[in-house]
Amino acid sequence: MRALLAAYDKTGLVDFARGLADLGWELIATGNTERELRSAGLPVTSVADVIGFPEILDGRVKTLHPAVHGGLLARRDRPEHMRQLAEHGIQPIDLVAGNLYPFEAVVLGQARAGKAAGAGSLDEALENIDIGGPAMLRAAAKNFASVLVVCDPGDYAATLEALRAGDVSHEHRRRLAAKAFQHVALYDTIVAGYLRGGSLDGGAFPAELTIGLRKRADLDLRYGENPHQAGALYLEAGSAAQGVAGFRQLHGIPMSFNNVLDADAAWRAASDFAEPTVAIVKHLNPCGLASHDDLAVAYERALSGDPISAFGGIVACNRPVDGVLARAMRSSVSPSSGQRIRYDIILAPSFTDEAMEALTRWRDVRILEVPPGDAFTYDLRRVSGGFLLQEADRKPDESLQLKVVSKREPTAEELDDMRFAWRACKHVKSNAIVLARERTLLGMGAGQPNRVTSVRLAVERAGERARGSVLASDAYFPFFDGIAVAAAAGVTAAIEPGGSVRDAEVIAIADAAGMALVFTGERHFRH
Repeated sequence: MRALLAAYDKTGLVDFARGLADLGWELIATGNTERELRSAGLPVTSVADVIGFPEILDGRVKTLHPAVHGGLLARRDRPEHMRQLAEHGIQPIDLVAGNLYPFEAVVLGQARAGKAAGAGSLDEALENIDIGGPAMLRAAAKNFASVLVVCDPGDYAATLEALRAGDVSHEHRRRLAAKAFQHVALYDTIVAGYLRGGSLDGGAFPAELTIGLRKRADLDLRYGENPHQAGALYLEAGSAAQGVAGFRQLHGIPMSFNNVLDADAAWRAASDFAEPTVAIVKHLNPCGLASHDDLAVAYERALSGDPISAFGGIVACNRPVDGVLARAMRSSVSPSSGQRIRYDIILAPSFTDEAMEALTRWRDVRILEVPPGDAFTYDLRRVSGGFLLQEADRKPDESLQLKVVSKREPTAEELDDMRFAWRACKHVKSNAIVLARERTLLGMGAGQPNRVTSVRLAVERAGERARGSVLASDAYFPFFDGIAVAAAAGVTAAIEPGGSVRDAEVIAIADAAGMALVFTGERHFRH
């Protein structure tokens, strides 16, 4: 029996090779793998000796030869295959253990170092694209009934155990083959993404697209949205760990599927603002959101948006959490029960020691440190039989062209709050209505089949604070009834896309109430 070893990551390889040698296997290896095995005192044959040809082109060509691929691809149950091997003096290869050049690590290292995407960086990346490795893994995996293929050092022990027992099952072989094909597919996906530029190039969607995902092995979700559904969290391969998927848990009980979803909604809302901002989310919608130069003030204002719903919610801060803010969270009280508010998750870029001392008094609260960076470049959604793909809704504020359509111009304060509310409403499920004042969400209506119901919910939540507030609507008002409800509640200004056939009726209601009305010409649906 012959084993071909060609692994860039040599973790556990010497022990695996020694186990094979003890079982009487002949070891064949390439380049650095051969040198490492020899230095460990193991007998090993060079691939160059097997193929009768030296490595050339700086190692680019060393296994691309019939003596290798014939030995891997020959079906042992086909006499004609075995006759041809004998005719050409080719011996079968019964096991391949290998993994690939570190392309992902190289390009991520370039990104961390801030290297420009120039000729030097491209050349370094291209040199780390493996050709022979994927070809060997794919060949062995195709012929898995005859050839064992091991691309993950984590499978060395189980494979050795099966070989020692003399019973390598069909299921074990097939599982390893599937893993090898997936390993190569992920590798190719990362390379394609790099060459494509790492984005969708302004909406120029490619005709073919693969998404490379790697399961977070350190995180076991208890279940999916419901206990009868399994769930897992995957990271996008080829990118640095960013956003909620790359969180580091500092304290608290394990995360669940719903925890991750809610944490992501809160993080997106808070990190979408340049100013210090706090978002409090419940069931994927912000029930509290506020911006202020003092993050503790932003928290208190965010909590005032809906302190009842905040109980058991998720708090996201786009700035580090210090002791002052942590103690404010710990001392918050629910107006409905008089009890201290507790949160399921608190997430931020970092936490001071003083903050951790205060927050960890909550035994169960999950404290997440979220790595910085803009990881959300496109939106992928499952539909039956396929996927929808779109660019992320991230149009910069400076590109927003506001058009005043009412008789009254908004004041500077109203305009500032409208910009805040407009950005806030993109994080609320459609039909989305947000009432705000002093960069604070006062009430919101979300996910209603009609817009006027969302206005009524927002007004009801804001209560007396609706008077003097501004309103943002994620899409146009199809009828005048929504703006009429807002006017009756004392809302003084509104921002919405415009574009309805009944815009004139909506403007007339605003003018009659003395409201300032601004059209954006764009919308923020979030279904």
